[in-house]
This record gives sequence, structure tokens and C-alpha cells, in this order.
Amino acid sequence: MAPRLGVGFIGSGFITKFHIRAWEAVRDADVRGVWSPTRAHADEAAALARELRVGDARAFDSIEAMVAADDIDAIWICGPNFARVDNMSRIVSAIEGGATLRAVACEKPLGRNVAEARRMVELVEGAGLLHGYLENQLFQPGLERGKQIVWARAAAASGRPYLARAAEEHSGPHMPWFWQGDLQGGGVLNDMMCHSLEVGRHLLTAPGAPRHSIRPVSVSAQIASLKWSRPEYVQLLREMTGGQADYGARPAEDFARATVTYEDERGAPLVVEATTSWSFVGAGLRLTMELLGPEYSMSASSLEGGTKVFFSRRLREQAGEDLVEKQNAEQGLMPIVGNEAAEYGYENENRAFARWFADGVQPEVNFHAGLEVTELLMACYLSAEEGRVIDWKPAGLDTYVPPPARRS
Repeated sequence: MAPRLGVGFIGSGFITKFHIRAWEAVRDADVRGVWSPTRAHADEAAALARELRVGDARAFDSIEAMVAADDIDAIWICGPNFARVDNMSRIVSAIEGGATLRAVACEKPLGRNVAEARRMVELVEGAGLLHGYLENQLFQPGLERGKQIVWARAAAASGRPYLARAAEEHSGPHMPWFWQGDLQGGGVLNDMMCHSLEVGRHLLTAPGAPRHSIRPVSVSAQIASLKWSRPEYVQLLREMTGGQADYGARPAEDFARATVTYEDERGAPLVVEATTSWSFVGAGLRLTMELLGPEYSMSASSLEGGTKVFFSRRLREQAGEDLVEKQNAEQGLMPIVGNEAAEYGYENENRAFARWFADGVQPEVNFHAGLEVTELLMACYLSAEEGRVIDWKPAGLDTYVPPPARRS
């Protein structure tokens, strides 16, 4: 039996805490460290890990110190997009200075653009580390089971699926930097379509087949700022972000849609349709997926669980997100997501990566997968900017920066 893996987190915010809560379902690893630029935030996240009994976690004063710690075997990079390359560079510097480490896993996106994502691949492979790309939605229990059943029964009887749809929608990000194109890498397309495009590709790929078994052929996309560029919402966003995001002067898209055409092993066409939005107003975060084939279909929605509550207008409640992520209401009929860490795939994801790393196995969902997703995202931006279908693979992706991310 492989020894337990000791994991350290770079970052201490919303996504790190999601991972820590998911760790209650992980048997092969412990959370042992947290580093954040703000020490108090690192202390808070480490305390959460200890409270949940998922590891004797402590806050570290530097990334280098955490990498060098004897009980840290792997690092989960969960800090802001603009810090990705710096975080990875500091990990590599610690290793070059004599520290030992087994693996690194990185949250989406791998980089703000192709150049950054490619640099992440170079750094991790130059250091000889196992590496994983943390795409939680691939690990959603309902999605995993649905794909397994569809391919085993329906596709086996009538032919492979040919159309996948995926959407992620909510009312907007938590932190100010998400809204700033140069820091985040763009708008909602870069922030969330990384999920939807990869889910679509995953559903259309036969179980056990390699990622390259289906091949991109063309990309078409459109983006728009539908809500947050309206004058009243420009002002609201300034207030929400303490003046850090000004969509009157520098808007980023709050809506994006894309169509990616693939070919399967025999040259037959396959299609992924993806939609993402920061301008959706509903119960909260909504994830929807569909898979269609010759004689069958599959669908899933994160807001169609089995539990709902109703609060009348006379019941005054504080704003919060205790029912569902990005919750928009405290009155009326509202769905409850019982265990978000499980339903969104974080439990299965962390269990899988912890086991792969503990066993010394290189996951297929790795930094190369993250680079491929980034290339697709940049092709989507290029399509939207030029108003045309982009044949795969376009020249110049390594130097392309989306309009919302360009510094004036």
C-alpha cells in the first residue's frame, strides 16, 4: 500500500476551501500545508483543514518553505490566474535548491493565455514532476455514471454520440481580480468556458480512449457584455470591487458561446456547444450538460436536485450562499445542493489525483490537457474578435492575447 500523500495548497480562498471540504472523502492523502500572500488567510484555511480532521495543516511563510517541508509531497496550485507562472517558478526554484517533491496539480485555467500555459508545461516537466490539471466537472458523479451507461448501452447498440452541450452560468465572480481582464486573462469565456469545452470533449470521447482520439477541426465563438456594461451595473460593479473593476472604461465579456467541431477516429463529425455567463440571474450557479446520439440522449442540471425550501416574503434573511454557490435569493422556492463538493466533482477529483500521485502514476488529465484547453479558449477569442470560423489549428496562438486582457 502506497504511503499517504502530504499535500500543500498555494492559495487560501474560495477554491482552496472547496478542495479542503472535499478532502473529507479522500483516504490516500492529508492536507498538511497552506501558503497565501496574506498570512491570516493561510491560517484560516489551515484551521479549516484541522477542524474537518483532513490533516494537521499549518500555514507556511513561503512557497519555498512549504515545498521543502518533509511532510509535503505534492502541491495544489489554487491561487489567482495572474500568479500561476510565478507560483510554478517558485516551486521549481525550491526543487533546484534541494527540496524534494513528487507532484503538482493546478486549478483551471493553466494560464491566462497559451504562452503562460506552455511555460507551465515546460516548468513542471523540466523539474521531473508528475502533474495534473484540476478540472472538477469531469469528475461529477452523475456525469461519470451517465457517460458510462450511455456508452455501454446506447452507443454500443446504435452508434457513438455526436453532439455534446455544456453550460455554466451564474451572476458573477467572488473576487475583484476575476472581473479585471488583464489579471484574469479575459472575461467569462476564459473563466468558465474552460469547464464547458472540456466537459463536451470528455463526453464525446469513448471511455478509456485517449484525449487525441477525437481531433478539433474548427472553432466558432461570440462574446458580449450584456449586463455589466449597463450604466447602473457599471456603478454597482465599481462598488462591489472597491473601484478595481470599471466596465465603463474596460469591459470584459459576461456572456460567451462557442461551437467546436471535432472528427472522430473515422473522420465522422462531432460537435461541442458551450455557453457561459456572468449575467445569469437564478437560484445560483447552474451547470447543465447534454449528450445526444442516434437513438438516445442524456441530460443533467446542478439545480435539479431532490430538495427545495420555500421562504415567504415575510421571512427576512441575511444574504448568503448556504443553499447553493452564487446564491441570488433568500426568499421564494429555492433548491438546495446537499453536498456541493461532491456534486461538482471535487471529491472524486481529489481522490483520483491523490491516488495517482501516491502510486506514482502520471494522470492523462495533466498540464498538456490544460494547455490544449487554453489553446481552444484563445481560438474562441480569436473567432469572436475576427467574426469568423477559425480552422484548427490557427497560427499565432502562442502570442495571442484576448482583447479584454490587453493592457492599453
